[in-house]
Amino acid sequence: MKNNKQGRQTESPSSNSRVHLRNLVRSPVGLVGAIIVTTVVLMAIFAPLLAPNNPGTHRLDARLMPPFWSEGGEPQYPLGTDTMGRCLLSRIIYGSRVSVSVGVSAIVVAGLIGVSLGLISGYMEGMYDTVISRFVDSFMAIPPLLLTMTLMGAIGHEHAGVLTLILVLGFTRWVSYARVVRGEVLAMKRQEFIQAATALGQSTFWILTKHLLPNVMASVIVIGTLGVAGTILSESALSFLGLGVQPPTITWGLMLSEGRTYIMTSWWLATFPGIAISITVLGVIFLGDWLRDVLDPRLKQ
Repeated sequence: MKNNKQGRQTESPSSNSRVHLRNLVRSPVGLVGAIIVTTVVLMAIFAPLLAPNNPGTHRLDARLMPPFWSEGGEPQYPLGTDTMGRCLLSRIIYGSRVSVSVGVSAIVVAGLIGVSLGLISGYMEGMYDTVISRFVDSFMAIPPLLLTMTLMGAIGHEHAGVLTLILVLGFTRWVSYARVVRGEVLAMKRQEFIQAATALGQSTFWILTKHLLPNVMASVIVIGTLGVAGTILSESALSFLGLGVQPPTITWGLMLSEGRTYIMTSWWLATFPGIAISITVLGVIFLGDWLRDVLDPRLKQ
């Protein structure tokens, strides 16, 4: 704890971190979410060390082998093999890399676009606000997934890589950031510290980046965390429909799509990728709900 000039006590960043960590431990939902998200991220980072087999190695004599606990299964392939005899567990572990990278990167792109437009719209008002608001309204009229499918279909399979998917998902999911940030800036710009900065002749860029941006970051973090779950689902849906990342890149959506044909005879092909998607999305949602409770000041009143 530190004393300021008026004698009031303020908490240091390290003290705030310890408080948030204690709150996380005391929150069952937040703790479960943090454990799931941490596990998936570590799995993506250390995939070469964790995967029991090479995910691209074909073994036709072991194709459609069931999980090891079923009759005909082998411990070498804990969750069985696919139609090409590739280890399903290894492919799920490597598939987490695409889900994590696309989920986080697309939200960063969406945040950069939405926060920038929201800051400008809320602070500048006038013509800037009118143009940006109409732009936001036009995007709100189109469902994000439909717009994403249209753009990915127009781009074509030959250009449907991970980077392309990240940019398209980010471009179609910035609206919520712009709306929330604009509303907060409109209320904040009339407060004394913003008026004082304006009176002192500080530039618009300085006010936006040094005064307004730090004060809207809590809301941005909450929106972004919850948005990761939606982005992971969108990536899986696009890959499932053949509009996302193309083989040989490994994604959970592609594995789900490949396994649907064999769902009645080789249930594990679609079941385990589906479980991986569900658990990951659920963990992100749990963590996002906890962050909202911690960072949203309106919930503390």
